[in-house]
Amino acid sequence: MKVFVTGGSGYIGTAVIKALIRHGHTVRALARSEASAGAVEAAGAGAVRGGLADLGVLNEAAAGAEAVIHLAQAESGEEDLAAATAMQDGVGAGTYVHTGGVWVYGDTDGVVDENAPWNPPALVAWRRPVEDAVLARTARGGRPVIIRAGLLYGGDNRLIDIFFTQPARKTGAVAYIGDGSQHWALIHLDDLAELYVASLRAKAGSVFAGVSGVNPTAKEIAEAISHGIGLHGRTASITLEQARTDMGPVADAFALDQQFTAAHAQAELGWTPAHIDPLAVFAQG
Repeated sequence: MKVFVTGGSGYIGTAVIKALIRHGHTVRALARSEASAGAVEAAGAGAVRGGLADLGVLNEAAAGAEAVIHLAQAESGEEDLAAATAMQDGVGAGTYVHTGGVWVYGDTDGVVDENAPWNPPALVAWRRPVEDAVLARTARGGRPVIIRAGLLYGGDNRLIDIFFTQPARKTGAVAYIGDGSQHWALIHLDDLAELYVASLRAKAGSVFAGVSGVNPTAKEIAEAISHGIGLHGRTASITLEQARTDMGPVADAFALDQQFTAAHAQAELGWTPAHIDPLAVFAQG
C-alpha cells in the first residue's frame, strides 16, 4: 500500500515509517526542511517538501496515496483541522489515520476504554472539534480512523525524559506529583508504531486507545526511573502548583489518574503489545 505520513521525521514518525516498510508498504513523508527530508529518507521513505500549512502539498500527496497517517503536531486546532481536511479530501475513500491522545478523557476513575466520556485538561481541549470533524467523514464515504495514544516510552526524546528524567539528573531525585498514586496509561514506541500499521485495515470511523493496558502509578514509574539512572530509588514529591511552575500546562496532564484497556484494538485488529513491563524498561535506564 502507498502511504503518506506527516510528522515522519519525529520521534513517533520515524518508528512508524520503519514499521510500515517492514510490513511491505511504500511510504512518502512530509518534510519541512533538509534535515527532516534526510531523516525520513534515512528511515526509508521518500520526502515530500512542505509543512502543515501547505494545504495544496498535503492534498496532492494524499491524492497520490492509498492511505494517510497524520502524526505531525499542529500549532493550533485550526491548523490541524485544515490539514486534516486537505488530506481527507485528497485520499478520498482511502484510510485516513488521525492522531489524538488519551489525555482528552481526563481522570478515568478506574479502567476504561475508548467509549469513556471526555474531560480534557486545557492543554488538549482543542482536540474535540477536530476529531468530530474527522470522524464525520465516515458519513460521506471516507475511512477515518483515530488513534488516541497513551503516554509514550522507549527510544529517545519522550516526554517522561524531558520532564522527569533529565531534571532528576540535576536534582538527585525523580519527581512525582502529589502522592504519586495517579496511574499513567503507557505504551512503548514500537508497539504504537505497529498499531498504526494495523489501523490501516480498521473499519471506517474506528477509534482506538493506543495503550498497552499496563497502567503503573507515577510513583512506581519515578522509582523505576531513579534506579535506571543510578539514583538508587531516590524520588521526591512535588505539589501540582510546583509542577505547573516547572513544567507548564503539561503538569495538569501528568497529574491525571488514567487506566485504560487495550482490548478493543486487540480484538478488532489482532494487534498485541509486545512491551508489557514498562517498569523494567525504566529500571534498566
